[in-house]
Amino acid sequence: MNGSLTRVGVVGGGRMGAWIAEVCARAGLDTVVCEADAAAARGARERVAMSLERAVQRGKLDRVSAEDALARLVFSGSLDDRADRQLVVEAVVENADAKTEVFAALDKIVEDPEAILATNTSSIPVMRLGMATRRADRVLGLHFFNPVPVLPLVEVVASLHTAPEAVTAVEEFATCTLGKTVVRSQDRAGFVVNALLIPYLLAAVRMAESGFATAADVDAGMELGCAHPMGPLKLADLIGLDTVAAIAESLYDEFKERLYAPPPLLQRMVEAGLLGRKSGRGFHTYDRG
Repeated sequence: MNGSLTRVGVVGGGRMGAWIAEVCARAGLDTVVCEADAAAARGARERVAMSLERAVQRGKLDRVSAEDALARLVFSGSLDDRADRQLVVEAVVENADAKTEVFAALDKIVEDPEAILATNTSSIPVMRLGMATRRADRVLGLHFFNPVPVLPLVEVVASLHTAPEAVTAVEEFATCTLGKTVVRSQDRAGFVVNALLIPYLLAAVRMAESGFATAADVDAGMELGCAHPMGPLKLADLIGLDTVAAIAESLYDEFKERLYAPPPLLQRMVEAGLLGRKSGRGFHTYDRG
């Protein structure tokens, strides 16, 4: 690519999308966030503002820098505002149909044929999304981790069609501009981290589901016995049980291995709206205030 990636678009202003936009704005980038409508765009702005305020309160960011970052962000209810972007990161719900629809729309809207269209998917093969466009060579995975302003890792995933120069440009963007550490993954469901993590989380769900141990004891065992900073069921609650289930389904769909199959308890909890921290209740109970 000619020049650096300085004009960034983020599609989806939920928790992950808002955090991705925040780290881009904190890095000094011209960043536009697109949501479904004006009300959702206002909600995205509030999420970023709250995250920046928490960083200030914790001494991780000074007040002036936080205000400057928020001022760099534009929040919109229209995809058309992505037309001049050099890099667009899709961060909508972990659903293949929803993501495919976004990529098909971006392909028509983003004007620069050299612009890179990236997905923050946790598990959906990049090729499937790239083939929804006429520029599969410019489509790749750019998977951030929760919480984005804190965790340093980014997975970069190239499909069979992704151009090497697009991969290089995004790796330089992630490392040099955002200060992240990059690991490369082949384009297979789950990539590196979730292919290892999800079976572990599902094993913990099955243990609680069987009555072998309580959720509290499962988490305490891994925190105190294995020095994990967070037990597996607390981590599942943090990720969101709907997201964990979606990743598991994507992994199982690709590999047909039982260890990837979402347990019935997990499926029932998702159906009941017990999604973890974001709903106030999952395997544990949380204060949503």
